[in-house]
Amino acid sequence: MPGSLEIPTAARGIARSRAADAIIGLGCVIRGDTAHYDHVCRETARGIAEVGRRTGVPTIFGVLTCDTLEQAIERAGTKMGNAGRSAALAALEMASLMKKL
Repeated sequence: MPGSLEIPTAARGIARSRAADAIIGLGCVIRGDTAHYDHVCRETARGIAEVGRRTGVPTIFGVLTCDTLEQAIERAGTKMGNAGRSAALAALEMASLMKKL
């Protein structure tokens, strides 16, 4: 099953096809008992940013990086706002900006 590390690859394919004005990489990484969490978060963020820089298609980081499942639920639309909505708004703003440039 694909996970967060695969988001940049999918985003790159979409960006190269020019099928979208902006891309939102959505996912969730929850800390476990190993350093794997740090690696996945770092490389996913780096990959998503690289797609945007290399293709010129705004590529928004919408991956929740959480310590617990409860924190993920809170960031997905309850106590701590809605990170997905924030990512969508950023994508819309960036797509609009890129058209103006």
